[in-house]
Amino acid sequence: MQQTFQALVVSETADQRFIREIRQRTLAELPAGDVLIRVHYSSLNYKDALSASGNRGVTRRYPHTPGIDAAGVVEASNAPELRPGDRVLCCCYGLGMNTPGGFGQYIRVPANWVHPCPEGLSLRESMIFGTGGFTAALSVDAMLNKGVTPEAGKILVTGATGGVGSVSVAILAKCGYQVVAATGKPEEADFLKELGAAEVIGRAQVTDTSDRALLKGRWAGVIDTVGGALLATALKSTRYGGVVTCCGNVGGPELHTTVYPFILRGVALLGIDAAECPLAVRTRVWQQLATTWKIAQLERLTTEIGLPDLDRTIDAMLQGRHSGRTIVNLEKT
Repeated sequence: MQQTFQALVVSETADQRFIREIRQRTLAELPAGDVLIRVHYSSLNYKDALSASGNRGVTRRYPHTPGIDAAGVVEASNAPELRPGDRVLCCCYGLGMNTPGGFGQYIRVPANWVHPCPEGLSLRESMIFGTGGFTAALSVDAMLNKGVTPEAGKILVTGATGGVGSVSVAILAKCGYQVVAATGKPEEADFLKELGAAEVIGRAQVTDTSDRALLKGRWAGVIDTVGGALLATALKSTRYGGVVTCCGNVGGPELHTTVYPFILRGVALLGIDAAECPLAVRTRVWQQLATTWKIAQLERLTTEIGLPDLDRTIDAMLQGRHSGRTIVNLEKT
């Protein structure tokens, strides 16, 4: 086993700037843990971009290696259920936030953060989904559990070109829903229709700035990835008994609404958390992604990069110039 490896390291300078560079690290520098994993693929999520830019709400201490997703092979393990050579996933929990993450060729983590890569998914495919795709699947799962069927009506997906939004569009379409994709990138309309969107609309069409407590009921359900004004508008334009899921706050953390969508229309607002999702739910939903929800457009969603490409790709994500899913091949150095 090699004792050194490459990783993206984010450091704080004396003048409080944050810089990113590829560094040589040693296995001895990794934290204690039950399982050592050779990372084959990771993926880029918005939380990674925040960590890589010095956001203390995501990562408290620097220098740091981001990457909340990792797919690879067990190199060494103290846990009897995880053996060397096993194909495994490690997504969320503390990985890449306050523990060195998947933007390094090795990670060492607690055993309860790790689960097998399901049959039906390659390590590469698992990272095309990654936390973004897993969050999308959790959102669809929550909607199904609340009884929102394809016959109930149109489903709105906000932030539809992003990692969570794009996979949500594709899974919903595969399940037979009529999907309306809302985006601030009209040039991506053809891409969204390829994923299965029945209709693509602009962000302005689903953002209400009036003081009205309720709007005409348009949606049987909403998967909101943005938060802020879009989430507030989604709530007051969802039909009776509809479901709105919420998993992001790029549009702002505040929610300005009234009780009327809830007490007059029975709308349900469901928070989606991938980071601390229980292992039993995690395993079941990943199995769905490997089987009935394995979408045909995985490669269409995907841009593959290596560690040297991460710096510019992170900047593009932070500037709103990123679409679909980006996976990181740790062998590309």
